[in-house]
Amino acid sequence: MLTNTGIENYLQKLVIILDTGILGLVTNPKSETLSLECKRWLARIELEGIRTVSSEISDYEIRRELIRAKKTNGLRRLNDLREEIGCLPINRETMQKAAELWAWARQTGQSTAHEESLDGDVILAAQAIILGLKGKSPIIATTNVKHIARYTPALHWRDISLENCIKKCFYL
Repeated sequence: MLTNTGIENYLQKLVIILDTGILGLVTNPKSETLSLECKRWLARIELEGIRTVSSEISDYEIRRELIRAKKTNGLRRLNDLREEIGCLPINRETMQKAAELWAWARQTGQSTAHEESLDGDVILAAQAIILGLKGKSPIIATTNVKHIARYTPALHWRDISLENCIKKCFYL
């Protein structure tokens, strides 16, 4: 039976990790329809009590392009978002898990990036897996579910809501 306590316990464990595409949408200073929709989605899930966090690899992938293109407003928004929601660091544990995922993907014919690529998807997935091992319930919010879901729970950002997360967790 689903109880308020069960939902509260789940919410304390639930962490939505924003991938590169989502960071790009929510830090986009233009008022494009998709960008506005994604910003509203992020505000809504935060109001629902769902914790969101960025990751160092996603931040890097967005930041390098903003710097190259000299998009100072985008950089400011990225910095503000990072301050607001936090950022999962890349450390030795992350890179070891990412290396294992990278090797597994190639051994099983499921690689998502070129051989010589750093493969940000496996680094992001490694961060989620490590959070899971530490008792959290991570879900990566992405536009690229097919690649990331090979490694760890991932949903299209539009499919993430408190209601959907509860249904998925409690098999409703």
